[in-house]
Amino acid sequence: MKIFGFAGWSGSGKTTLIEQVIPRFVHAGLKVSLIKHAHHRFDVDHPGKDSYRIRAAGCSEVLVVSKQRWALMHEASGEPEGTLEDQIAHMSPCDLLLIEGYKYYPLPKLEIYRAANGKPLLHPQDEHIVALATDTPVQSRLPQFGLEDYDAIAAFVLETLELKR
Repeated sequence: MKIFGFAGWSGSGKTTLIEQVIPRFVHAGLKVSLIKHAHHRFDVDHPGKDSYRIRAAGCSEVLVVSKQRWALMHEASGEPEGTLEDQIAHMSPCDLLLIEGYKYYPLPKLEIYRAANGKPLLHPQDEHIVALATDTPVQSRLPQFGLEDYDAIAAFVLETLELKR
């Protein structure tokens, strides 16, 4: 399983970019999965639903299954957040595992940079950033792509990871 990350500040366009390159990887015949790190509380369940009620009653894990999909919800209940390696261990085998977030984690990453955010570039302090997707050219030795240059970004990721296209 090859792993590639997408890093950038909130509002930089990470999810939008990832959403556009995934179909290009799938079209290349790859099975693709993603781990997304959230810095805020989130819930994939909804109050009133059976699974929500069961979790609220005290279950530490609830697995919801249908013909279309399954979802495992695990209540952390004060446990420390697991490492990225812990999260990767939960994933089924695939050709390409994309990581959104974990901006300081040591894995090859594309930095998504939007000047209007007013945040600093990440790559000068992170040797694992291998390229930039940006809305404005920046001083860097790294390859740079426009934020919407999805074909070139997908091709770069495939080439960087030596995945067949």
